[in-house]
Amino acid sequence: MACDTPVQAKKEVVSENETQTTTTKKESNMSSTLVMRKAPEFSMEAYDAKTGHYITVNSEDYKGKWHVVCFYPGDFTFVCPTELAAMNAKYDEFQAMGVEILAASTDSKFSHKRFVETEPLLKDLKLTIGADGTKEVSRAFGVLLEDEGVALRGRFLINPDGVVVAQEVQAPSVGRNVNEFLRQVEAWQHATETGEVCPAGWRPGKKTLPVNTDVEQMTGRVGDYITIEEILS
Repeated sequence: MACDTPVQAKKEVVSENETQTTTTKKESNMSSTLVMRKAPEFSMEAYDAKTGHYITVNSEDYKGKWHVVCFYPGDFTFVCPTELAAMNAKYDEFQAMGVEILAASTDSKFSHKRFVETEPLLKDLKLTIGADGTKEVSRAFGVLLEDEGVALRGRFLINPDGVVVAQEVQAPSVGRNVNEFLRQVEAWQHATETGEVCPAGWRPGKKTLPVNTDVEQMTGRVGDYITIEEILS
């Protein structure tokens, strides 16, 4: 798919068998990634750290909004609180951009509450943490380690149309970079609003590639628009 094509969910291919009364659906030939697909629907219990209350969250709560679903392996572990704390430190910036954050693990809502109350890094946490005790949500997003019953570090950015535009999945030992993720969100929102595309490392104020107006002139001549020094600056 061309990089100047707007992101849309891939549609299912419907085929009818004339000799049967049933209609079968076959998915387009795609990889296992959720990118450019509709995000899975879900409902699960959660702990709202901002209010200190147990709630229920579901995919409908985020309809029409930019949002991120961020899985982590488990409460009372070591890398996980550093990631939650980092996301929380940028919470107000995400909110200013209209981005909702949902963290999630396969722990219970009771475990989430105790984890937040005892871990010093999570003091003043504002995030909502989903309790995927059935493991159905982690499985639907493709991040569940079936043998261990825990989720990988999976982070999914979902646009207001409910389409996954970016995903990052890592093994448990290394934490993710919230500053890089914030940059990606800024780039995705800019590209969505303008129709321009963002080169590697793009940040607000840096050059974009105006393929929406100069696609013929740019073809094979991207270096006339931007230099490697500008890309890496």
